[in-house]
Amino acid sequence: MEWKQLLCDDRIRSYRGKGSGDLRTEFEKDYHRIIQSASFRRLQDKTQVFPLDKSDFIRTRLTHSLEVSSYGKSLGQNIAQNIIKVIGDESFLPEYAADICDILQCAGLLHDIGNPPFGHFGETVIRDWFTKNLPELTYRGRRLTEVLTPQMLADFYQFEGNTQALRVVTKLHYLVDEHGMNLTKALLGTMIKYPVSSLEINKKSGDIKTKKMGYFYADREIFTELQESLGTNGSRHPLSYILEAADDIAYLTADIEDAFKKGCISYMELAQELERAEDAAAQKGIAPESIEEYHRMAARLTDKYEKALKNGEDSPEMYAVQNWIVQVQGHLIASATAGFTGNYEAIMAGTHTKELLFGTPGELMAQTLGDIAYRYAFISKPILKLEIAAENILNFLLESFVRAVIYYDTETKLTGVQEKLIALISENYRTIYKRYSEGKSETEKLYLRLLLVTDDICGMTDSYAKRLYQELSGQWQG
Repeated sequence: MEWKQLLCDDRIRSYRGKGSGDLRTEFEKDYHRIIQSASFRRLQDKTQVFPLDKSDFIRTRLTHSLEVSSYGKSLGQNIAQNIIKVIGDESFLPEYAADICDILQCAGLLHDIGNPPFGHFGETVIRDWFTKNLPELTYRGRRLTEVLTPQMLADFYQFEGNTQALRVVTKLHYLVDEHGMNLTKALLGTMIKYPVSSLEINKKSGDIKTKKMGYFYADREIFTELQESLGTNGSRHPLSYILEAADDIAYLTADIEDAFKKGCISYMELAQELERAEDAAAQKGIAPESIEEYHRMAARLTDKYEKALKNGEDSPEMYAVQNWIVQVQGHLIASATAGFTGNYEAIMAGTHTKELLFGTPGELMAQTLGDIAYRYAFISKPILKLEIAAENILNFLLESFVRAVIYYDTETKLTGVQEKLIALISENYRTIYKRYSEGKSETEKLYLRLLLVTDDICGMTDSYAKRLYQELSGQWQG
């Protein structure tokens, strides 16, 4: 892969402002399109970890995305300098440094823009609902599993918010036409973390690019165009590795901080968990130098606590955790930078199969933080209760809208309730459905109608989904 092609600033719908005096690069224009969009603003009412939380200090998808954007830019700066000064790749021109920073800053803002309400649990509910119900639903006397193609079915069985993000920015966000935000191809390519279809997922392959799907059958032409324009041809865009690392660094550290502030884990429990992880790593035969680096970083938590006590801080535990988290973030940024630099040739050849933190000094810390967050936050009783409520909400909405759309846009007359449900679906999304269903087969139209439902639900905020459920199920209290 070549940087000149990878940083393609063309758009799917060609557009170049002429004579306007606009000095921005195309990637800088992308940034302004994103932050001014309603799709981006909706992230302020979407779950990161704690659904429907009323605390002003707990992260939402919006604040998480801003953090990922920031880390992405920082990583881009570090890595660009390493490509120029350490690796010495002469094909990487000096001006490319600013370009990749702008692209990564934008990609960080967009990486979760397709997520449904209620976080990653919402994705699970959607997958589970379709897996259970598609075999039971019928269209003109045939089961949907007999009507739809294997890839169409797999798109719903393997549903992913990351994949939905590509639909949002290329079609669903109606800026001026059916091309969505019409962003640069380099940015779109960076967003595709998994350049495979739903039929090509292979979680056991050892290659991270096949862990999940990266595009829907409905968006296959866009995916193909991007691959050809960028020269990736089935490989990950190099900047996708950096975006993924920025996301990992953001949530691994933020989840611990949020869990602490919510009272899910105490300072003492965190310190003990870090110590236990170090002992376990030694027993597993992890390299001594990796454990030593981990020990130095873990020990700083205690150092911060003792400093807080000495300075008479009102909350030494809070001071210690917050300041320690900042140091961990810097540690992980340095590790991800080393991961990209050390695997540069394989990344550019499209053969690198691991995330950037793999095999770096920060890998053990990243694994430990993920494990702690899972046990203390993700499976805590408050979260489990909220997820049960979220499942009821999404199951009800999916049941109602899917049954309504099966015969929408056909000669079969809908019931009065079904017509009302269709009217509740975003007019923009219905317009996009009409545009892209023109001339398609009856099977593909049915598939696109089912996507219309997931499009609409993924566009909902947590609060709107909850309120709509209450209104439609007769539970609304005013």
